[in-house]
Amino acid sequence: MTAVAPEVGIDLNRPRVPFTRLVGVELRKLADTRAGKWLLGAIAAISVLVMVIMLWVVLANDISVSFKDFLIAMSVPMGVLLPVLGVLSVTSEWSQRTALVTFTLEPHRGRVLAAKVAVGLVVALFAVIVAAIAAAFGNVIAGAASDATVWNVNLLELLGFYAMQALGILMGLTFGALLLSSPAAIVVYFAWAFVIPTIFQVAAAFIGWFEDLLPWIDFATAQTPLFDGGWTGEKWAQLLVSGTIWLIIPFIIGARRVLRSEIK
Repeated sequence: MTAVAPEVGIDLNRPRVPFTRLVGVELRKLADTRAGKWLLGAIAAISVLVMVIMLWVVLANDISVSFKDFLIAMSVPMGVLLPVLGVLSVTSEWSQRTALVTFTLEPHRGRVLAAKVAVGLVVALFAVIVAAIAAAFGNVIAGAASDATVWNVNLLELLGFYAMQALGILMGLTFGALLLSSPAAIVVYFAWAFVIPTIFQVAAAFIGWFEDLLPWIDFATAQTPLFDGGWTGEKWAQLLVSGTIWLIIPFIIGARRVLRSEIK
């Protein structure tokens, strides 16, 4: 005689997955992939490599440098690699076809996207800590050679440095959400990060009124005071306006696409 399996109902009162667990899962997903591991390792390795190269140049030519100089040098490779991590944190759900599992276990896609944003902020903090440690080590050695160690970065400037890296990874996440394709999002991001600012700078050099408009529409230019200081009400307004154009509005559109896209 065949036994009839009892019906199992759905417990509607069961608490949903805690947000901290979602963040932990997204962090593991980012670090467990081959691309994620290589990029995180590359960020740490390049930070050390930049420090070593700067030390070699400084000691060989008897040049005076400061802690801020080391951080500025390290911000260049970080500004390239962190946004790629942001792109992959979103697009990997579609390229590796894990979106169906992810959104089945957590049907509220907005919470998953919020967890990815939180992970991006954590990764940016990790990158800044690694860069700061490498910069401090290099500055101590350079200072010992020149008998003058310069620590010319205050807490607000360090927070501004973190904000720049966090905005970079959020831009990558935004392009990933807009396109949901790793190659397309990476190509479009680099075009936005390198080609468009060049066009803007050329236009500003030949068109007088465009030079005054540039900080209001070029997100990279508007972020410069984050680390250089010299904030005024106008500069905050420029950051807000350019950030709305290039980050907030595209992120809203990308988030809407993530929330509504069909999973195949």
